Amino acid sequence: MKVTINSAHFAATWHWSVPPDEVCGICRVPFDGCCPECSIPGDDCPLIWGKCTHVYHLHCILRWINSENSKGQCPLDRQPWVTAT
Repeated sequence: MKVTINSAHFAATWHWSVPPDEVCGICRVPFDGCCPECSIPGDDCPLIWGKCTHVYHLHCILRWINSENSKGQCPLDRQPWVTAT
């Protein structure tokens, strides 16, 4: 017996590889959501880890680091902000 598939419909979900109950330390929005600057979570709103192990939405930490108050430091522990590689 030969089967021919004429069409298929797929559904998928995604999530960041951090616990789902964790939130961004700056905007306080869960990581499986998106920052206040974005309307749709995903690749346009990635997460970024610091060497201090804190995680933020990319847009949130960039806005923080570019502010005068940040002094180039992590907002949670005040260590110099260095992006983890």
